[in-house]
Parts: sequence; structure tokens; C-alpha cells
Amino acid sequence: MTPEPSAKTVQLRRYDLVPGVLDDFLAWFHAEIVPVRTAQGFTVEFAYADREAEQFTWAVSVPGDAAAFTALEQTYLASEGRAAAFAGQPTRVAVSHVRLVETVVEAGSRA
Repeated sequence: MTPEPSAKTVQLRRYDLVPGVLDDFLAWFHAEIVPVRTAQGFTVEFAYADREAEQFTWAVSVPGDAAAFTALEQTYLASEGRAAAFAGQPTRVAVSHVRLVETVVEAGSRA
């Protein structure tokens, strides 16, 4: 059974981190990125760290379609809050994989 189309657009973000920076990255993410993203109108859907692989995976969403997401993303990328969050920060992400994705199983669903 296919779920009904979502009234939100979700962006999945997976980062391959620079070796040895996961704890610093997580502290910065919680202190800086989550507040800036939520202040701009995004919802953080989830965030997971894979310590062994030194990867971080998270998702943000916005009510509406891909165009609404893209518009809000452009506003966020140009925001003073984002600039401040990144100011003076070392490079912690070696490779990023970012895509809009579709929901195929709702959170909390039981198989």
C-alpha cells in the first residue's frame, strides 16, 4: 500500500565527516544549525550519527512542495543566522549527499 502524498517536502542530508571531528560537529550542529534552521521555518525530522563510519545523516522538511522548499532553502542560505553559524568554523564535512526524498513509510508505522 502506498502512503498518501505528504503535505511536506523532505530533504535528506548525509555527510561523510572529516576523520575525528564527529563530537565537535554534533556540538556545533545542536548549538547552531538546529536553532537557525528551525528559526527559518524548517523542521528537523531526525538526525543520526554513525560513529564507526564517521557519517552524519539528517533530514529537514518544509510544508508544501519542492518549489516551497527551494524558496525557503534560498532564504536560509542567504540568511545572517546561517552566516553567523558558519563563521570561523573549520571544515568538518568531507563529502555531502543532499537530495529531496519521498516518504514511503511514515514514522512510527508498524510493518
